Amino acid sequence: MTRLRLRSVLLRSCLLGALISATALSRAAPPPGGSPPAAAALRQQARIAFFGRRWADAEARFEAALTAPDAAGMTEVQLAEVLGYLGLSELEQGKHREAAEHLGESLDHDAVLKETLVRRFTSGFNKALEHVGRIYVAAAPPDAEVLLDGEPIGTGATVLELFVDPGTYTLRARLSGYGELSQRVELAAGATVGAALTLLPVVEAPPRVPEPSAKDIRPVAPAAAPAPGLWASWPGALRIAGIAVTTAAVSSGAVFMLRASVLDGDISERIDGLNRDPAWTSDACRESPQPSACPELHRLREQRDRSGVLGTALVATGAVVGAATAASFFIDSSSPRSTPATTALRVVPVTTAHQIGVMALGAW
Repeated sequence: MTRLRLRSVLLRSCLLGALISATALSRAAPPPGGSPPAAAALRQQARIAFFGRRWADAEARFEAALTAPDAAGMTEVQLAEVLGYLGLSELEQGKHREAAEHLGESLDHDAVLKETLVRRFTSGFNKALEHVGRIYVAAAPPDAEVLLDGEPIGTGATVLELFVDPGTYTLRARLSGYGELSQRVELAAGATVGAALTLLPVVEAPPRVPEPSAKDIRPVAPAAAPAPGLWASWPGALRIAGIAVTTAAVSSGAVFMLRASVLDGDISERIDGLNRDPAWTSDACRESPQPSACPELHRLREQRDRSGVLGTALVATGAVVGAATAASFFIDSSSPRSTPATTALRVVPVTTAHQIGVMALGAW
């Protein structure tokens, strides 16, 4: 009997020791796969704060997730969701400009987002746009630096989309070897303005020849008048400027027209997908209440129409300036004895909220 009790006690002691050892090892061992990445942990914390309606906390954690050391490892879906939820957090705090920027960036990846998120982010984006202004800026040459109120915002390599608070702003473009150009724009809440900044090359003045002194003056035989060249009737610098304006305006207009074509293709794809739904009709967006897809179609159509109008205006401007430049060669060659004009002529691009064109200053 004593031996049985002793064996029982020893067995219990062994089991207890094994249990303690296993517990200690499980606490000491790292979790499978290592510690979670910083960006993933921040995204999870940010979502908890967002759905807990702690908007400032959610905003801070979503921003931290975007700047985390391993943020580059996020998938396109994760990045689009972080940007969208960050924009909604800012919208709840009245930060409309920041909300429009982040929601717009999120909707650039709408193809990978769930339909429910696309509708939610689109609704927030439209609400933010009601309180801010939007500027589309095209600059040429592509290397030109673009500044907004003195702050660099990009180059002319792409069409820049800016969201700003209502007010008056100064757009400026500069590039070494070209004349600097600036333009003031005024935006109200919900307004959209397009601006084209085309820089003209700087033409260096010829070196000044010192006037001869009286003792160096010698009577010379009258020289035959040189035959007027092709550039005599119209300054060569103006023709170079006309060629530069034509090239820049046509290339910028082509970019806008290409963007309008891409947007038109997106709209067609979405409509084709909706037409496969038996409940969808061509008049669905005119009914009340509207289906959830209608706001997104409306936004895409607005962007397509604006890009198409701005692109057409720029191409038309380039065509007018190009025609005037080409005509100057024919006029010059047909009138070789015409006297060169002494008054300079400047062609200045002009862009307003409703019109785009050029203005000629001087005398023909």
